[in-house]
Amino acid sequence: MKIAAAVVNLVLWVWFFGCIVTYKTKKFVLVEGMGVKSVEFGALLLFSTALALFFAAHAVGKWVLFAVLSLWFVVQFLCHWRYTIFGVCEEKLRGYNACFQNTLHLIPASKTRLVPDFYHIVLHVLIAASAILCALS
Repeated sequence: MKIAAAVVNLVLWVWFFGCIVTYKTKKFVLVEGMGVKSVEFGALLLFSTALALFFAAHAVGKWVLFAVLSLWFVVQFLCHWRYTIFGVCEEKLRGYNACFQNTLHLIPASKTRLVPDFYHIVLHVLIAASAILCALS
């Protein structure tokens, strides 16, 4: 289980790195990077530190990483899924749709409900899977 946790967490690290640099092709933008002067970079450093501890001192590191992943999942829920599930005010929806208008969507953006883009759906699945595998490792 430790190997599976390590692999999924490394995939998550590479996926999340897109928040620092932009991942795009000629046809679409997967995620627009915010650079090193962003809160996302701070989150990447925190995640990287916890991940290093997971590898260096597994008995303690797995719980530190689990705590970081759990906190990260809660933050992502509050920033995305809470509005998808319980509704969103018009101003928040307008801002969200404007921010992610150029990114790839599995489900088209809505004028009445917040719909996370493809990048965030995968990010949230990876965070949840990483947390579960980390706790079980």
